[in-house]
Amino acid sequence: MWAVRLTSVSETSIRDRGRVIDEGFGHLQRWGLRVVIIAAALYILGWVIGRTWMVWFPVSLAILVATVLEPPTRTLRRIGFPSALAAAVTLLGFVGGVFFVFSLLIPQVVDEAPRIVNSAASGLSEIQRWLTEGPFSVTEGQITDAIDAVQNWLQDSALDIGTGVFNTIGTVTSVLVNLVVTLILTFFFLKDGHRFLPFVRRVGGRRAGGHLAEMLTRSWNTLGGFIRTQGLVSAIDAFFIGLGLVIVGVPLAIPLAILTFFGGFIPIVGAFATGALAVLVTLVTNDFQDAIIVVLIIVAVQQLEGNVLSPWLQGKSMKLHAGIVLLSVTAGGSMFGITGAFLAVPVAAVVVEILRYLNEQIDQQVSPEAPPEDRRGSVDPDEEDPPAELEPADETAPDSRPSSP
Repeated sequence: MWAVRLTSVSETSIRDRGRVIDEGFGHLQRWGLRVVIIAAALYILGWVIGRTWMVWFPVSLAILVATVLEPPTRTLRRIGFPSALAAAVTLLGFVGGVFFVFSLLIPQVVDEAPRIVNSAASGLSEIQRWLTEGPFSVTEGQITDAIDAVQNWLQDSALDIGTGVFNTIGTVTSVLVNLVVTLILTFFFLKDGHRFLPFVRRVGGRRAGGHLAEMLTRSWNTLGGFIRTQGLVSAIDAFFIGLGLVIVGVPLAIPLAILTFFGGFIPIVGAFATGALAVLVTLVTNDFQDAIIVVLIIVAVQQLEGNVLSPWLQGKSMKLHAGIVLLSVTAGGSMFGITGAFLAVPVAAVVVEILRYLNEQIDQQVSPEAPPEDRRGSVDPDEEDPPAELEPADETAPDSRPSSP
């Protein structure tokens, strides 16, 4: 016979709740262990890169330069140039173009140098007059005392200054060595770079090699877009700052604009150094009011470039959100200084591009007709009590049917 047994909702909820919590903690433990392992691996990788940064820095610069010079090198190979000759012609053309630009700057600087020197004395006199007659009310004696204090400080700090000069010479030497190494590595990247992807496919195998080659190709294209975008941003900065200098009537406006273009590739310090040079030239050749105008022009252009133009263009070319660009530059600069600020955006772009590719592969593995989430063991509080279940009756139980008379 069959008897009716009502299943308690509270008992089912308690049982299901415990299982859900247990499964949740299991997932949390597994993912927590994975996060710890990945964080440890990233820390070790960062430590190794920091210890060997003198090697990786020229390699990074060479890769960035090669992304810009690779298209003309590829074109030369297509028309019949050997790989070595195509790389040499492209690299020499690039270096020659840089030297040509500076060769145009030097005659203008030499021609304007006497005027600047002659204007320096009158400019300093104007500054002294402004200090004494302006709102600061500085006396002649205070100016003389300040000059004497500077002279005494220079005499007392002669040893430190000499040490600083030698450190500067060492820094310049290191920069020259890195520059030469970067050019040599760029030549080899241009010469043999097209053979790298087939090598990766062959060594990595059909499956892993194909994925690695695709990720490297996307990363390469992303880096090229970064350099081209940075060049466009620097050109816009140089144009507007140079236009402002011409309007104000500052000598060496064109050379200063060109220096602004090259300084745009060096974050923070490049813009500050070229801007300070423009203000200094204006101060010694024109007057204090013109120098203030130049400061306002440079600050306005740099704010527009740093907060609007650069994040928008870089985000558009590399498909990065402007917030990611700003955060990556801030984080890179705070952790690794100028170099970190310069390399933060391309590194972030490469990481995001790799994550996009991995997400595409995951989407391909997930079937659009996958079954819905397993809801076994779950209880919806909005549902009514479960129906009564029938179970076999206990044969030893008394018969509930009424007895016949």
